Amino acid sequence: MFFTLVLIVLMSWGIDYINGFHDTANAIATVVSTGVLSGRNAILMAACLNFGGALMGTHVATTIASGMADGHFMVPEVIIAALTSAILWDLGTWYFGIPSSTSHTLMGGLAGAVVAHAGVGALHLHKLEEIGAFIIISPVLGFVVGMFLILVILWICKGYAQRKVNVAFRKLQLLSASAMAFTHGQNDAQKAMGVICLALIMYGKLHVVPGHMVAVPIWVKIGCASMMAFGTASGGWRIIRTMGHKIVKLRPIHGFAAETASALVLFTTAHFGIPVSTTHSITGSIMGVGASMNASAVRWGVAGNIFVAWILTIPCSFLIAAGVLKLIHPMFM
Repeated sequence: MFFTLVLIVLMSWGIDYINGFHDTANAIATVVSTGVLSGRNAILMAACLNFGGALMGTHVATTIASGMADGHFMVPEVIIAALTSAILWDLGTWYFGIPSSTSHTLMGGLAGAVVAHAGVGALHLHKLEEIGAFIIISPVLGFVVGMFLILVILWICKGYAQRKVNVAFRKLQLLSASAMAFTHGQNDAQKAMGVICLALIMYGKLHVVPGHMVAVPIWVKIGCASMMAFGTASGGWRIIRTMGHKIVKLRPIHGFAAETASALVLFTTAHFGIPVSTTHSITGSIMGVGASMNASAVRWGVAGNIFVAWILTIPCSFLIAAGVLKLIHPMFM
């Protein structure tokens, strides 16, 4: 029992580390592409703010720990299969520079492992429907808010010289990038916290009162926050190049609008405990800002490849986790 619990904790921290370098681009791609910060300084800033954000709130962790399926279906092999699926999918999409969602990878993996173990009836389908809906809602919200925000900003700044506007927004973009890094930590580190709490509940090390927030132990928070920060500090340049340069070319004013729009969406969804994708939100915001300039400014071919990856993430993670569960199940009998 102890070995399995330690394995789940280490794999969950591994997910946070991978999420750090896989999703670093969510926070810093625009601030690097606009030249406001060097890559090294942007990564260090994001790592520190990821750590701080990861320590704030437990709404998303509660959704993961108690919202996906009934607790008695969450056996060790289910959690290990889900984590294995998430790790494999994240590393694969990172290798090809595709900004997929770690959040939805983990959701798909948990769903696939639970179904393979106990059937569809074991899932809380209403929660999966909510998460699935936000695959569409979060990038659309990012797109709409990003487009609206850049149009308002451009209207406010229309009487000022372009040089002064660029200087001002180079400074303001530091704030928007910081907010984005903070919300990335707040949203994404809580997924691994939720998985560890699942394991602790499963082994009787943590008790949950129905209808109440999960009391995430401080060592779980610090461990997840630290691993995400270390992962962020290691870079993730493949996806940074995709997000910062290949979708649309941005200036500081556009980067500020995209990051602010995405941060607003993420602060709101984190408050309500909805495990949305930071990747989806910032990508939608970048596209919205780019489309406001000129629809042809967005490289829709690159965007199309990203959309395909988004659509495939949950079903692929589901199938991988189900397959892994079938392979490892005999080891737990």
